[in-house]
Amino acid sequence: MPYLIDGHNLIPRLPGLSLDIVDDEDQLIQRLQVFCQRQQKNAEVFFDRAPVGEANMRRFGRVTAHFVHRGRTADEAIRSRLVRLKGAARNWTVVSSDRQVRAAARSAGARVLSAAEFARLLQKTLDEAGKDPEALSDAEIPPDEIDDWLALFGAEGEE
Repeated sequence: MPYLIDGHNLIPRLPGLSLDIVDDEDQLIQRLQVFCQRQQKNAEVFFDRAPVGEANMRRFGRVTAHFVHRGRTADEAIRSRLVRLKGAARNWTVVSSDRQVRAAARSAGARVLSAAEFARLLQKTLDEAGKDPEALSDAEIPPDEIDDWLALFGAEGEE
């Protein structure tokens, strides 16, 4: 069951992360990559307040990050994503502590976890992996993610 995650809702609930950290979103994405790889799940994480000109979507292996433009919130983007999923929403888990997002998820038939509940699950998975999420070796990075990074930086794959 894949996840739709309110990123800024989750960040303050994780040890060592804070919304005051400059690269808080990158650090969360790294942790989610380890989690998704270990759990064999996919996740879409939504961040609001994207800088002007930087609102977009980026893939990081099993994690898709949505950077929502100013004037719209991650909550709105998650609710819109649930509407687009239609009946398939019942196959997803929404991670948010926002009442409106949780209500929309339940209405769509999606499973709901609070940010605190998911933070415990994420941290447990990271602890069991016994790894620093920032210290992934090349052997642990899925080939499709390597291809994504090479494409992002305009590099051709070299053997």
